[in-house]
Amino acid sequence: MEGTDMTTDRDIASLTAEQVMSRVLVTITPDESPLMAWELMRRAGVHHLPIVDGRHVLGILSREHLAASWSGGPSEQSVRQVGSMLGREPRPRVGPGDTLRRIAGLMVDAGCDAVPVVSARGLVGLITTRDVLNAVAGRTDVSDAPGEVITGMFRLEPVLPPRP
Repeated sequence: MEGTDMTTDRDIASLTAEQVMSRVLVTITPDESPLMAWELMRRAGVHHLPIVDGRHVLGILSREHLAASWSGGPSEQSVRQVGSMLGREPRPRVGPGDTLRRIAGLMVDAGCDAVPVVSARGLVGLITTRDVLNAVAGRTDVSDAPGEVITGMFRLEPVLPPRP
C-alpha cells in the first residue's frame, strides 16, 4: 500500500529478513543463456535473477551486470551460459532471522544491491535495496507467508538466417 506507514521507527530496528524480503522470485539455472535471462527479467519486471542449482544459490545476476557483459548478437548470447558470468567477488547471503541493520551493512560492505535469503530449505527470498528503502520508509507489509521460487519454465532459441 504505497503512501501508508505500516511500521513505526521503533519497529524498523527489529525487522528481519523474513519480514522485508521479496517472497515470489524468478530464478534462472546456470546453464541458461544471457538471452533467456534478459527475457525473464523483462517479462517478470525484475532487476535481479538468482542463479540457482535446485534451491542452492550460486549468485545474483543484475540487469546492470547482464547489460555490461553483453557482446555480440543473439547467436552469441544464446550459446553463452549465465553461470560463466559469475565472478569471484563475494556472494553474501543472509538468513531469515538476520536484522535489517545487519543486512544493510552487509550490502554496503559488499557493494551489492541484492542479497539472497537462505534457510535450511535453500533459497526462500531476496532482499534488494528497494526492500530496504521500503522498510525504512515504513512501507513494509510484514508477512509470515511462505515464498515461491519460480525457475524459468521455457526456453528461447533464436531463429537466425542461414549463413551464406
